[in-house]
Amino acid sequence: MGKTTLTHLDSSGEANMVDVGGKAETVRTATAEGHVRMRPETLALILEGDAKKGDVIGTARLAGIMAAKQTSSLIPLCHPLMLSKVSVDIVPDSALPGLRVEALAKLTGKTGVEMEALTAVSIACLTIYDMAKAADREMEIGGIQLVSKSGGRSGDYQRRGD
Repeated sequence: MGKTTLTHLDSSGEANMVDVGGKAETVRTATAEGHVRMRPETLALILEGDAKKGDVIGTARLAGIMAAKQTSSLIPLCHPLMLSKVSVDIVPDSALPGLRVEALAKLTGKTGVEMEALTAVSIACLTIYDMAKAADREMEIGGIQLVSKSGGRSGDYQRRGD
């Protein structure tokens, strides 16, 4: 295996946007996940729809989708992308206890969508925290990671199980 390099650094070590002009357009997808751990009572409050700020899960889903579309405004060296699909799924997990968040980003283009999927998960988790913090300031956001990606020159990636 060859030497791995940081693609956003030029030969003098300065940050630069990667030139994707010569890359082929392919269908590219990425899936990311994360979670918000909370007290069981907080999870029950969210699931009952009685949180002070309203529909926590629906609002967090929408926030994640909107965030994916704004990734290039948030992460300095990300390319603006024409996403063809963004989905955010939020499911309760009483064993955590809390909410698990998964996001999918997809496009046909010259660069991947890993950052868009990760941004969607991050902002959805932050929105859950914001909306439920009046009930539980000890919530913990964690486990944010790339699960899989497909397309592009580097090929497919699937996170190995723990």
